[in-house]
Amino acid sequence: MEIRPYRPSDCPALAALFYDTVHSVNAGDYTKEELDAWADGHVDLDAWNRSLSAHRAFVAQEGGLIVGFGDIDESGYLDRLYVHKDYQGKGIATALCDKLERSVTCARYTTAASITAKGFFEKRGYRVIKAQQVERHGVLLTNFVMEKNAG
Repeated sequence: MEIRPYRPSDCPALAALFYDTVHSVNAGDYTKEELDAWADGHVDLDAWNRSLSAHRAFVAQEGGLIVGFGDIDESGYLDRLYVHKDYQGKGIATALCDKLERSVTCARYTTAASITAKGFFEKRGYRVIKAQQVERHGVLLTNFVMEKNAG
């Protein structure tokens, strides 16, 4: 597996991976209505590209296939972390998260973790600050504000 910096040409593939991952990996923790609100298949590619380009963003590839991606901003907020549904449990999220955390200098890392990802982040030393409901397309989704001290 290779982890490399994000390129704007990756954006359509990342949007597709995001949709597929949410609708398969997260299906055990969220209803179909919640999954459709979270990932409706209509990503604003220009907005995503601007966001990913403004953050430290990395892509994991294996055999030429994009198998995961993630991004973090300068404050230590880990925004996105997604791994291809067929490559779960192979250390890709861990490798990406390690790279993301090392790429910024901050006092603490924060994220808004899904129900599905909460355990992953807890194993990395993140702790839940609060559970919250976020609205997407009129549907409330549960996630967890989590943080971990840097260094």
